[in-house]
Amino acid sequence: MTSRTQVPVGQVQATPTPLAQAPLAQAQAAQTKAAQTQPVPRTAGHAAGGQALAAHTLSLSRGGARILTDVSLEVRPGEVVGLLGANGAGKSTLLGALAAELSADAGQITLDGAPLAGMALRQQSRRRAVLPQKPGLTFDLGVREVVAMGAYPFAELAPAQVDALVAHALGLADVAHLAGRRYPELSGGEQQRVQFARVLVQCHAARAPGEARYLLLDEPTASLDPKHQGDLLRRAWELAHEGNTGVLVILHDMNLAARWCDRLLLLNAGHAIAQGTPARVLTAANLHLAYGIDAQVIAHPLQPDRLLVLTR
Repeated sequence: MTSRTQVPVGQVQATPTPLAQAPLAQAQAAQTKAAQTQPVPRTAGHAAGGQALAAHTLSLSRGGARILTDVSLEVRPGEVVGLLGANGAGKSTLLGALAAELSADAGQITLDGAPLAGMALRQQSRRRAVLPQKPGLTFDLGVREVVAMGAYPFAELAPAQVDALVAHALGLADVAHLAGRRYPELSGGEQQRVQFARVLVQCHAARAPGEARYLLLDEPTASLDPKHQGDLLRRAWELAHEGNTGVLVILHDMNLAARWCDRLLLLNAGHAIAQGTPARVLTAANLHLAYGIDAQVIAHPLQPDRLLVLTR
């Protein structure tokens, strides 16, 4: 059984400037109302026998240095969770633990209530896909071959089924026009979109009705232009909300996080300092604590139910 998500730790709320106070309050109220009135997906962790990829009071050290201390997080089907924090805050380490690439000193990782440590890697790969920050692929493979790697855990698929999955994913990632190219010849941004198509195949392959899947994205927008940043996060949001998938994404752009994430976890020096909706996490005081920046948080002028973070 998975544990309940912890109450946000150490969160502080800043008082907006008088000019921003009314619209900001409206945006925060809109997010709160949406959270209260939106139907909870039937497959959400607390409504379907504990469906979630979860870290429970996780502590982890690397090279003798403590990186994470008592961090808890649940990623549930039907939501996009954003992981924020300054360089070295522990974001990639937490994602690596959820991907079973790093072992914790204390605490536990569970997948739908089962300890991840006792689960075969092949079984994990059928339920959880990972897009690393820098995919280390150096072989001279074609784009279609790279994308088809997402089907490797599903040996029961016929070649025609794999081809259909690949074609669909190429279109979703806006790389169908690159299908005939060699992967090493592509730009960094094009390679990233091809890798995104690969994990989309892994999320869609051989999926039983109602089956939950999980997708972990480590700074997926870092090498992308503004258009493709929005496109990738839109696809991730659609996969979560329409495809019974829990998505965890590491981002540095706070406004992309405010736009596309349902919940956020803000880390500082390996500790969780705020967790909840963007309106609850993205406060001037929290951002100053995490990043050492002076920020003003206002209602987005074009999307009143969203926030806009201004820094100076």
